[in-house]
Amino acid sequence: MGDASFRCTWARSGDGPTLAIVTAMTEAAMGAPAETNSLTPYQKLVVGLVAFLQFSVVLDFMIVGPLGALVMPALSISTRQFGLMVSAYAFSAGLSGILAAGFADRFDRKRMLLFFYGGFILGTWLCGIASSYPFLVGARILTGMFGGVVGSVAMAIIADTFTIRVRGRVMGFVQTAFGASQVLGVPLGLWLGNRLGWHAPFFMIAGVSACVGVLILARLQPVTTHLSAQHARSPLAHLRETVGQGRYLGAFLATMFLATGGFMLMPFASAFSVSNLKIPVERLPLVYLAAGFSSLLGGPLLGRLSDRIGKYRLFCFGSLTAIVVVLVYSRLGETPLAWAICVTILLFGAINARMISSQALISAVPDPGDRGAFMAVNGSVAQLAGGVAAGVAGLIVSQRPGQPLVHYDVLGSAVAGASLLTIALMYPIYKQVSAKTAED
Repeated sequence: MGDASFRCTWARSGDGPTLAIVTAMTEAAMGAPAETNSLTPYQKLVVGLVAFLQFSVVLDFMIVGPLGALVMPALSISTRQFGLMVSAYAFSAGLSGILAAGFADRFDRKRMLLFFYGGFILGTWLCGIASSYPFLVGARILTGMFGGVVGSVAMAIIADTFTIRVRGRVMGFVQTAFGASQVLGVPLGLWLGNRLGWHAPFFMIAGVSACVGVLILARLQPVTTHLSAQHARSPLAHLRETVGQGRYLGAFLATMFLATGGFMLMPFASAFSVSNLKIPVERLPLVYLAAGFSSLLGGPLLGRLSDRIGKYRLFCFGSLTAIVVVLVYSRLGETPLAWAICVTILLFGAINARMISSQALISAVPDPGDRGAFMAVNGSVAQLAGGVAAGVAGLIVSQRPGQPLVHYDVLGSAVAGASLLTIALMYPIYKQVSAKTAED
């Protein structure tokens, strides 16, 4: 990164080496911001902590798909059962988010984060000791109950801490968690899974998450500014008013269709790569490694680009690119490894552009007093929609032992259609946010 960008000035920060190192790493990755939009050292620390947090949660979700090629034969389960296992996580995450929404703005967000993150760590550890399909499904349900709320609380903290003018850049850096999970986590998880069994990656995630939890406990300050905007409402009334807000419904609907793609395609991506693209399972980590590096490098650039050219413009470009790539990818047959890597890199780049820009826009929709509840409901909508999508995908695709995965192209067409619809659904949100913030 270079000496100029990696400024480890412990004395200047006054908060010890952890703050200085995380702040310097965050600043180096995000680039030098304009003076009017500069971030304080603590804000950079928050970005770094949220990114590390998202890394562990995203890795827990993403590792399940690549491990499918190991889990299905090991537990003697079908694609339908595997899809139901993915759905179990999503449904439990969605339901717990709705239950937590009424309380989400009534407490310090740091305490909420630590509580649900601790439950997530416990659930992931139980996945590691699972010895049967029912036990694994139960462990995934528990993990989803807690992990599904973690992301919404983290996004509420981001929205409380950063203005919309820099939120694209912030989301771009946080999005590097997806790239890091592919560069570091997924290849390492697959390597451990191939050598020590599919249980080993879950133990790895639990260990990393425990370290992240300690950092959050020690360094994140209480987040309580939203408490001043609270009214004398019961949790149920707060939830009902949030869900009933007409201007929030469009964001929830857009999120529902945004979640469709990942949950439909990704759980079966490893099986498709091995069985249809004919990529040897031991070389599969190379695909995720290359895609992860591209996401790791491209996330901050796409975030800054969204702040510069407009978040909706970037969303449209990413969506149209994703549509073309998905339609091509889902219809591929035996493919050289290099070509498969190129297509995957392009696909993940388009997905990153969509996620960074849409998250930045949607995070600006709620009022401060509703932000926690809105994020919890929005996250629940994503998880529930994803659970339905994964379950439906498991019913659509099928695979006989030693044979290619069939009907994956049908999933590609469904994802392309949902992506096209989100372009229309995001436009009113863009206009609403523009009027609210005068950003553009």
